[in-house]
Amino acid sequence: MTVQQLLPGRLGFGTAPLGNMFRDIPEDEALATVAAAWQDGIRYFDTAPFYGAGLAELRLGEALADKPRQDYVISTKVGRLVLDELEDVSARDLGEKGEVFKYGRANRIVNDYSATATLRSIEDSLKRLRTNRIDMVWVHDVAQDFYGDDWLSVFETARKGAFKVLDDLRDQGVIGAWGLGVNRVEPIELLLALDGPRPDGFLLAGRYTLLDHDRALQRLMPEVVAQQLGVIVGGPYSSGALVGGPNFEYAPMTPGIRERVARIKAIADHYNVSMKAAGLQFSLAHPAVAAVIPGASKPERIAEDRAALDAVIPADFWRDLRQAGLVSELAPLPI
Repeated sequence: MTVQQLLPGRLGFGTAPLGNMFRDIPEDEALATVAAAWQDGIRYFDTAPFYGAGLAELRLGEALADKPRQDYVISTKVGRLVLDELEDVSARDLGEKGEVFKYGRANRIVNDYSATATLRSIEDSLKRLRTNRIDMVWVHDVAQDFYGDDWLSVFETARKGAFKVLDDLRDQGVIGAWGLGVNRVEPIELLLALDGPRPDGFLLAGRYTLLDHDRALQRLMPEVVAQQLGVIVGGPYSSGALVGGPNFEYAPMTPGIRERVARIKAIADHYNVSMKAAGLQFSLAHPAVAAVIPGASKPERIAEDRAALDAVIPADFWRDLRQAGLVSELAPLPI
C-alpha cells in the first residue's frame, strides 16, 4: 500500500520536538500539543525511538491512549535501539545533529540496522506507543549526515537486514508500508535503483523545502512520481530557519541562509503572506509530496500550521519568488 493510500490527510504531526528537541519541554505541554493536534483533526503522527531516546514515543503513546486505534495513523522508525542502561548524553555522537536531543532521556542508544534489531525495535516501539500495530515504518538516517564516509556500508547492512524484514512484514500485512526516513536525497535514490526490496514511500526531512529543494527536484522527485510512490516532507520549516528560528539543518544558520530567508520574507511581507504558509504550500505543490509534517511542542503552533495550510496566497507572490531566483525554475508552484 502506498503512503498516499494510508495517509488520512495532507497535514500530519512530527513528534521530534516531543523528545525534548533543543529544550526541556514539560510533560503537560507536550501532551497538550498532541491534544491540540487531535482537536484540529490531525490523524497522522510520525515519531522515532531516536527522538529523546524513546521520550517522544512514550509521550505520543500517553496522549493517544484513549483514542480509537482505527482513527489514526502512526509511523515510527528502525535503526536505533533504546536500551535500559544509561549513558552520558553529552558524549553521544549524533552526526550533524549535534546536541539536538541533549534534554532527552539518558538511555543508551545503539545504532543497529540488522534483521534482529529491526524486529526488536518494532516490538519496543509498540510498547512505548501503547498500540498493537504500526502503520508505516521508516529506516532511519542511513545517510552521510550521520555516518559520514561509512554511510554506504551502513546502507548495505540495512539492505540485508531492515529492508528485507520490513518488506516481509508489509507483504504479511503486519505493517502497512515501509521506506526510508532520511535527511538526504542520496539513500532514497540508491534504494529506488535496486531491484528489491521495494519501498512504499519515503519520509524526507529538510530536502524539499522553500529553502532547499534543488537537488531533490533534479534527482529524486521525478523518479518518485515515475514509480507512483510518495514523499512525506518532514522539517518543512528547515529546522525553524524559515519561520524566525536560529537554526538551519539542526545547527546555527549561516550568513548565506540568513540572507536567503530575509529575501523571501521581504517578498512575503509585501504580499502579507506568512512564512509558514509559504513553506507548507510550496512543499505540497509537488505531485510527489503526499503530506507535510511540521513539528510542534506548543499547542498554539497547531492552529498556526492549519491556518498556513488554508491561507490564500497570491499568484504574484510565487512569481516574484521565481523572478528573484528564490525558487527553482523546475519547482511546481501552487498557482
